[in-house]
Order: sequence, then structure tokens, then C-alpha cells
Amino acid sequence: MENLQLLLGPNRLLNLTEVLVAFSFVFILSSVVTTVYRMTHHGFSYSRVFVQAMLLASITSCMMIMVIGNNLARGLGILGALAIIRFRTPVRDPRDMVFLFCCLAVGIGCGARVFAVATVGALFFCATALYLHWAPFSAKSEFEGLLRFLLPPDSKSHEKLKSIFENHLKSATLIAVREATQGDLLEYSYQTSLAHADSQHLLMDEIRKLPDIEEPNLLMQRSSVEI
Repeated sequence: MENLQLLLGPNRLLNLTEVLVAFSFVFILSSVVTTVYRMTHHGFSYSRVFVQAMLLASITSCMMIMVIGNNLARGLGILGALAIIRFRTPVRDPRDMVFLFCCLAVGIGCGARVFAVATVGALFFCATALYLHWAPFSAKSEFEGLLRFLLPPDSKSHEKLKSIFENHLKSATLIAVREATQGDLLEYSYQTSLAHADSQHLLMDEIRKLPDIEEPNLLMQRSSVEI
């Protein structure tokens, strides 16, 4: 009988005030974390559903910890129930996964009623995320993009392109060349960094004036895609 009681653990029921305080803490702290995530996010793959999922996951983890308490049998039961569920949603950015884990940790801390650790941990995490977002060593050029165009293999426009690049770009790195239209044309892809914010239109205007260039396009990281 004593072994059974040791397995089940103490079953102290939480009163309504304790439950509401825990859920209030986890909601406020998770809202702070998700706000910092939205402020520091960059790129094209922002998902409002993912932000909502982080907040809801923190509340769910808080509820699970309060349900389990110190009861080993409940913990094993919930673990078995979760093993049935298959989470197949891909999270491509490791940074998104870290923010999700932070929200889960906040929920676990509030569910265990370790409010000091949950509060200080969430605020320190947010402060670190903001520092990394604004730190000089982590800043990426705002005007980076991918330039693509088609040229014949024996084109004489390459010298003119070099002059155009020198006038409007800080850097232009050739990253790919492949055949197009059964070898009649070559597709060139350049990783570029604009010299000035208004260089984009000037660059494309001069490139389009070249007689044998076809399908020039410039995809900018700041407004179109994350490269």
C-alpha cells in the first residue's frame, strides 16, 4: 500500500485562485515572447498561425503540468497519450523552434508554480533575442538580392555588365550558370548587394537597355524573398 501511494504521489487539489494565477502568468509571459518574436522576425516565411500556436502551446503545457503535479501515474498516462499523436508540421527555421521551446518552458514553469524562474527566464530570453536582432555582428545588409538574366554564350555584353555592376552594386558574386532554351542561352545568377537604396531601379533600367539580354529580374531580400 505504501508503494502504491509512493507511485501515485500526493494529490493536493489546486484551488481556483492558484489555477487562474498560473494561467494569467503564462498568458502574459507568452505574449511577451511572441511579441518579441514578431518584432525580430525577418524574411518571407512569417506565419501568424505559428505565433498563435506558440501562445496556445504554452497554455497547454501549463495545464498539463498542473494536472500531473507530483503524480507519477498521471505523468505516464499523459506520456502514453502524447505518444499516439504524430506532429508532422515542419519547422524550417531553428530560431522558430527555439521560440516554441521557450513558450513551452514558460508554460511548464507556470504550471509548476515556479513563477520567479518563468518570469526572469522569459524576460532574459526576450532581452537576448532583441540584443541579437540589433547587434552589429548579426545584422545583414538590408539591400541584398538575387539577380538573374539570360545571355547568349558568345555575348559581348559582359563588359558592359561589369561597368553597370561597379556603378550600382557594392558586390556581385556569380553563384550559378546553367543552360536555358536547349543551350541557345545561358542563365546567370548573381548574389548582389546594392550600393544605395535607390540603386535597384537604376540598375534594372541599364540592364534592360542591353540589346541581347533577356528576362532580367531582381529578387530583393527585404521585400520579396529571404535569400
